Amino acid sequence: MAITYFKKFPSVISIFLSILLHLHLSTAQSVTKGGYWFPGSGFAVSNINSSLFTHLFCAFADLDPSTYQVKISSSNSAQFSTFTQTVQQKNPSVKTLLSIGGGGANPSTFSAMARQASTRKSFIDSSINLARANNFHGLDLDWEYPSSASDMSNFGSLITEWKSSVANESTTSGKPPLLLVAALFYSSNYYSLNYPIQAISNSLNWVNIMAYDFYGPLWYPNKTAPSAALYVVSNAPNQVSGDTGVTAWIQAGLAPKKLALGVPFYGYAWRLVNANNNGLFAPANGSAIPGDGSMGYNQIRRFINQNGAKTVFNSAAVADYCYAGTTWISYDDTQSISTKVKYAKGKSLFGYFVWHVGADNNWVLSQTAYQAWG
Repeated sequence: MAITYFKKFPSVISIFLSILLHLHLSTAQSVTKGGYWFPGSGFAVSNINSSLFTHLFCAFADLDPSTYQVKISSSNSAQFSTFTQTVQQKNPSVKTLLSIGGGGANPSTFSAMARQASTRKSFIDSSINLARANNFHGLDLDWEYPSSASDMSNFGSLITEWKSSVANESTTSGKPPLLLVAALFYSSNYYSLNYPIQAISNSLNWVNIMAYDFYGPLWYPNKTAPSAALYVVSNAPNQVSGDTGVTAWIQAGLAPKKLALGVPFYGYAWRLVNANNNGLFAPANGSAIPGDGSMGYNQIRRFINQNGAKTVFNSAAVADYCYAGTTWISYDDTQSISTKVKYAKGKSLFGYFVWHVGADNNWVLSQTAYQAWG
């Protein structure tokens, strides 16, 4: 009898299944505990403890400067094509996103792409095709950063058209729509340029705000500083922090549930001018190590253990630092990570994300963050 009923009223089945699918997707997207992975870390995808994440970002696909199509380099194609399959072995429910761009990409290429409808379409169509072909559940735009009023306007057009195309593709393919995310500046205002809040709210599932790199020895060489402080401390030279960024986004009109707070699994090493003057904003002389001074958390813990470094948690800033001799390192340890994640939950944000999973130390920080959210 039940079989006859559903044969006569197939629409009932469709409606019922649609409701179940909607409820499933809504439940699945109630929070993000995200993590980025990139091949340059030297960390194997198979080693990712995906049980500690709801979303994993595979970084980065490239934007071709001639065709404005999204491509995966040949050197990364094997790892990217099996990324989802690999991480789902430990966590079948984890969602994966293909990240496009990154800090090493040329922002002028994104600017040129977003300038015209035809080139935006090349980007959009190729990104969707690439995500589907490689079994990703979504796409993540990492354009660092739109740097003019026209860039910001075009960014809004790009994500609006992207959302529309994703919806159309979902209808045609019968598959759930791809997630759309963007990694954005820590604040809604980028050097007096405002992000298109309404377009972001309407078009993106959420945004990852990069609440780190506030200070570093390459661009702030003369004093030590908390590179990813949650709060501004009284003697800080600049009013930058994770909290000021979150507050700016919310005040600009973006709902807290559209925001994920970025937490770094790395820090920066300064060279102290005087080993005995080793607090926050102590005189420094650039980087203590070659390059920009960045060190993964695993490297920092090794430095602490090998050098008997003194570790300090500054509760006012919510920032850790350590020092041994004239080497001074700003980073996030378990107390900072835990406090930041609880802050994000307390602010009713959508969640948090980490850069990057390969820099963790035996999953200590990842477990801390996962448990802090609950």
